[in-house]
Amino acid sequence: MNKYDIAAYVWPSYTGDELRTRIFWPDGNGEWQSVKNAVKKFPGHNWPRKPLWGYVNEADSEVMEMQINTAYEYGVNVFIYDWYWYDRRPFLENCLNDGYLKAKNNDKVKFYLMWANHSARYLWDIRNSHLDSVIWDGAVDRKEFEVVARRLIKKYFKHPSYYQIDGKPVFMFFDIENLMRGLGGVKETAKAFNWFRQQAVDAGFAGIHFQLALRSGLDNLKELVGEIGFDSLSHYQFAMFTDIDRDYNAIMEDVLKEWDKIEKEYEIPYFSHISLGWDNNPRFMDFKPGIIKNNTPENIEKALTKAKEYVDKHTEQPSLITINSWNEWTESSYLQPDDLYGYGYLEAVKKIFK
Repeated sequence: MNKYDIAAYVWPSYTGDELRTRIFWPDGNGEWQSVKNAVKKFPGHNWPRKPLWGYVNEADSEVMEMQINTAYEYGVNVFIYDWYWYDRRPFLENCLNDGYLKAKNNDKVKFYLMWANHSARYLWDIRNSHLDSVIWDGAVDRKEFEVVARRLIKKYFKHPSYYQIDGKPVFMFFDIENLMRGLGGVKETAKAFNWFRQQAVDAGFAGIHFQLALRSGLDNLKELVGEIGFDSLSHYQFAMFTDIDRDYNAIMEDVLKEWDKIEKEYEIPYFSHISLGWDNNPRFMDFKPGIIKNNTPENIEKALTKAKEYVDKHTEQPSLITINSWNEWTESSYLQPDDLYGYGYLEAVKKIFK
């Protein structure tokens, strides 16, 4: 077994099996449409790129069996699925339900969910990604929260491969502001968390381990985290808290400072996070500034070494590290092999952790 739990986020958009995805990607193969059509925006731009595995349907269990075997071989042993609930129903669940959960080998790589509870905008539709209109609101009220919670416990938390800490299913939230807005403020959100925990206890768990994806912008975030009752913290992407339009090594200097700051300010565990890159130009017609430079496999290896050192220094908490990501192709931050670096990022993970 791995000494470290290496958890890679999964963006479950690489399938056209759900009809609502056609709003954004009418070709019927999910966001592979944007990857296929990506173009070079300036001299030296390292797009377009091609997946070495092809434009596969990740809602196919045989495809996911291959990906699970590869992840396991290279040291990735947890998938964090981005999970969505819009318009009183789930969105983009096919990759999880029909791909991962039907894969015969899903005992090799565990999974947990991050409720990506941001509002859905036109960002995913390259024809209209310059617009800021909301398509679906990501906030839910208490009644809807309870519908979601009961479904999560029954459908996912009870799965033998669901990732737990101290007997508690780990469940992450992306947007604390939307969470509070929907539930009616800090106190009401704390009440909803306590209710959710009790539902999990009644279902036979020790509770729920609530995790938050940190981001900059909220001055009183430390107080909110404590009052609501989160159990741990990590990040989703470097772009959420630092200037990413520069050299990767310079960014990592800020990342290390951020880890030190979090350690001093928060009483709950922080799990170190590494982002592999950032360039979301495949989602836009015009050039979009903000690109991480020099994020070579060699520099990613250095970053992963720092994440490992952080874990080794915090022996009182689980040895969990989050990585962005397994397959965020249109944000240029993925472990999956491509025609630019091949298996270089996966080799970096394997070298440090396996």
